Amino acid sequence: MSGVSVCAFDAYGTLFDIKAVVDSSRAALGPKADALVDLWRRKQLEYSWLRSLMGRHSDFWHVTGESLDYAFKALDIDDASLRARLMESYLCPNAYPEAKATLQSLKTAGYKLAILSNGSPSMLTSATKAAGLDDLFDVILSVESVGIYKPHPTAYRLVTDHFECQPAGVAFLSSNGWDAAGGSAFGFQVVWVNRAGQPREVLPAAAHAEVSSLTALPELFRL
Repeated sequence: MSGVSVCAFDAYGTLFDIKAVVDSSRAALGPKADALVDLWRRKQLEYSWLRSLMGRHSDFWHVTGESLDYAFKALDIDDASLRARLMESYLCPNAYPEAKATLQSLKTAGYKLAILSNGSPSMLTSATKAAGLDDLFDVILSVESVGIYKPHPTAYRLVTDHFECQPAGVAFLSSNGWDAAGGSAFGFQVVWVNRAGQPREVLPAAAHAEVSSLTALPELFRL
């Protein structure tokens, strides 16, 4: 992480536990709970990429709702109140247990901290406030300001434009392999937070470092 002055974090899956958004609804979902959260997330990503390719942008809240509707149909679930509860859960997802202490360590060490997310501004504001992380970030950057989703280079450029720095001065941290590749292709120094132990994506660029959780960052940054 030589020469880094800015740490930019992806939000969902990196700081916030997206699998936990169904926890309060597991009783209603029964054995379909895990299948729902997996399909919901997969369609959420697919729809964001497809909308970018189609030139038909819509904010992430809308995409999240469309993805949930698809998952409901695929799993034969028809419950309007359950849908409302699940959508509401995306506004206040649980932060991973180590997130706050890790962010505080980086901030104390003098790094500028940012979120760079596909999430809409209202979603990100709600999530960071609910988790008590909002005061730790210098800026929360949403792709909504440019109207195209990661991994398009325009999305990553939001960080360098805001901090008036070169890509190599940014450590980008994401739990998504495709996002790690996208950030690396843009020129960031990338840390892949590979929580699920997934193999590396076979793409033109790759992360510079790989960790299993945010607890490894203080050692990686030599704090």
